[in-house]
Amino acid sequence: MLNTLSGRFLILTAVFVMLAEVMIFVPSVARFREDFLQTRLERAQIASLVLLADEEVTPDLQEELLRNAGVFNVVLRRDEARQLVLTSLMPGPIAQTFDLRDAPAFTLIRDATRRMLTPQTQVIRVIGQPVRMGGLLIEITLETDQLRMAMIDYGLRILLLSMVISIFTAVLLFLAVRVFLVKPIKRVVGHMKSYAEAPEDARRVIQPSAGIIELREAEETLQSLQTQLTGALKQKEHLAQLGGAVAKVSHDLRNILTSAQLFTDRIEMSEDPSVKRMAPKLVNSLTRAVHLCEATLAYGKAEEPGPTLGRFRLADIVDDVIDSERLSIGDNNISFSQDIPDGLFLRADAEQLYRVIGNLVRNARQAIVNSRKPGEINIMASEDDKEWIIRISDTGPGLAPKAREHLFKPFQGGVTKGGTGLGLSIAIELTRGHGGDLMLERTDETGTTFCVTLPKGNFSQEG
Repeated sequence: MLNTLSGRFLILTAVFVMLAEVMIFVPSVARFREDFLQTRLERAQIASLVLLADEEVTPDLQEELLRNAGVFNVVLRRDEARQLVLTSLMPGPIAQTFDLRDAPAFTLIRDATRRMLTPQTQVIRVIGQPVRMGGLLIEITLETDQLRMAMIDYGLRILLLSMVISIFTAVLLFLAVRVFLVKPIKRVVGHMKSYAEAPEDARRVIQPSAGIIELREAEETLQSLQTQLTGALKQKEHLAQLGGAVAKVSHDLRNILTSAQLFTDRIEMSEDPSVKRMAPKLVNSLTRAVHLCEATLAYGKAEEPGPTLGRFRLADIVDDVIDSERLSIGDNNISFSQDIPDGLFLRADAEQLYRVIGNLVRNARQAIVNSRKPGEINIMASEDDKEWIIRISDTGPGLAPKAREHLFKPFQGGVTKGGTGLGLSIAIELTRGHGGDLMLERTDETGTTFCVTLPKGNFSQEG
């Protein structure tokens, strides 16, 4: 019970109500003390009126008047020259004097608190203003025992009433919290448990229904989260199925490509100059395809295997990429240019870097083709003491906002209409496998530039 939200709310409500009542209690007791003393002053004023009506009042009658008023002495000053006095024997000396005329609230609270905390009976003098313009001032003396007992009795009744109010209020708030907060929260928790049992089931996504704004916002946020998670799980399931299908296709494709390699060996023996020039490139392309199929089968997952480092001339890789892309141009007016220093050697995985540059160049070609305008694709490379830098630029129409938002995400960041986005996803994964990075440097209506950076490390000192 105490560990529940409603239980703790019940306790806190009772405590806070009691604290509020305590803050009210002290001023209330001070007010009660002031009323008590004012009543004694009024009684004493009435008793003094008897002396005013008949100055020959007997001592017995004076004592009875004072006893009925609850005081020992009365001094009523009606003008500067005349005072009416009722007096009797006092049990002790006067301990304190209190002036109730225009007394500030702080003084009344302080005096009431001191009286509550002083158990000894004392004789006090009280000065006040006569009622109904009955004189200049009235002064009485009385004992504090009745005053203190009346204050204690009043305080206990106030505390008892406060306790009843706090308990009643706490119970009402407890019930309100259970209806308006605890039940909706339990409903949300129930939806979360149900969703956790089968997160791929879209029917278990929570449907917001809370009437409280904050709870409804929480439900809407949870609904968005569950919807995204369900979509992600379905996508991962599709990717897993796709991975299995790719592995099967790769197995059969490897066999087909291996057979094709045997035929290309014979083609290389041809005396035709064109065949001799194209045959090595065909052999390289088939070799890369076979290696890719073998890597897919060996790894068995969507991730790429680690790079196999080797030293090679970058211009050779770029030439192979451009030659392959030229075959796919067809009738489109697309030109290729490169600015690769002849002596620029890299230490990386040649096959993986070919795939990185090939995917970026292929995306650039498809973007220009879709624009149905002439264009140019440029590959430029440079190096410094820390890294190799490769830039692939095109004069295409630039990336669409959706492509920029989901850049490098498979099946979401396609740069061309109908594209899957796998090219950029593969390119950045292979680049980061080398410890480098792939960045979009610029994209606008004049074209797009991607930048590949590969760290040198200690590789630049090797062979």
